[in-house]
Amino acid sequence: MTARAKPLTDRATIPAQTFGVFVEGLRTLGYDTVSLLESTGLAPADLADPDAQVPCESCGILFGGACRQRFTPNLALALAQATPLGAWPLLDYLVATADTVGAGLHQLARYFDVSGDSIVLTICHSVDPIRIDIAASAPFAVEFEAALMVVRLREETGGRFTAAELSFRHAVDDAAAFARAVGCPVVDRAAWDGLSVSSASWQLPLRRRDPILRKLLEQQASAILSRLPARSGLAHDVQRAVTARIGSGDTRIESVGRALAMSPRTLQRRLSAEGVSYQQLLEDARKEAAGRYLADGTLAIGEIAYLLGYAEPAPFHRAFRRWYGTTPESYRRSVRTGT
Repeated sequence: MTARAKPLTDRATIPAQTFGVFVEGLRTLGYDTVSLLESTGLAPADLADPDAQVPCESCGILFGGACRQRFTPNLALALAQATPLGAWPLLDYLVATADTVGAGLHQLARYFDVSGDSIVLTICHSVDPIRIDIAASAPFAVEFEAALMVVRLREETGGRFTAAELSFRHAVDDAAAFARAVGCPVVDRAAWDGLSVSSASWQLPLRRRDPILRKLLEQQASAILSRLPARSGLAHDVQRAVTARIGSGDTRIESVGRALAMSPRTLQRRLSAEGVSYQQLLEDARKEAAGRYLADGTLAIGEIAYLLGYAEPAPFHRAFRRWYGTTPESYRRSVRTGT
């Protein structure tokens, strides 16, 4: 395990939130995390900022110290099993409230792409079973993400989800024990990293069972809507639909049109007759949501960009400067300090 913990230092930094999840997972597994955290030179307060980053070398110190305390075979798997739903509030919300396993995995892949995280998921539908390739900074991260996907999807389908296979290019501590835990074959020293999912499992519905996760953004959506300019007619309906979809990261006109039972062209035409455009309604909602999410302090700036429907952070930063005349970082600092 020690040899696979050290490559976590390949990147300069990782999100403090992720580091905090690892610390809490080790605590749940019975490790002395007070001394482990002290050995990294970090304090609990260092992990509280959603935008904070910590040195990747701190992960090497953390897991190296854990291995010296007590060796746990397949530690990444054990951490995944010990990580509760909601550890990453937004990410877990996005997956748990998707309609199907496949939709949840697409949400996950898009989130990682937009967030700038070191993990990249590539979904390949051209093979059967469907393949989800995992590219990460270290074998440990690959094991953790693959195991966490299986654990989460099994929970959210009432135990019905099973992967067809987990595949790792590196050697696993105990492949047989890993396979028993995830309920499918585990192949190590393979040609690729990731998991494969049958079409039947891909189409399984998710039960959206956690009201706490849903409440996280539903309350925000209601508050955002209350501060938007009053609208009437179709513009009012679109405004409500757009604001609700900001919580799922899908603000496309196609999605709103489907919810209102009309094509995007018809929607645009009818809005134009009312003297407003879809883009204007979307911009109003995005502006208000951006300010509120930043003031709340729960979500990282990259996560906010994702929720507002931006394909990458840079366009969000440009839009925010246009709306507020400053950067998201400066806006958040001013809210915190009251200046």
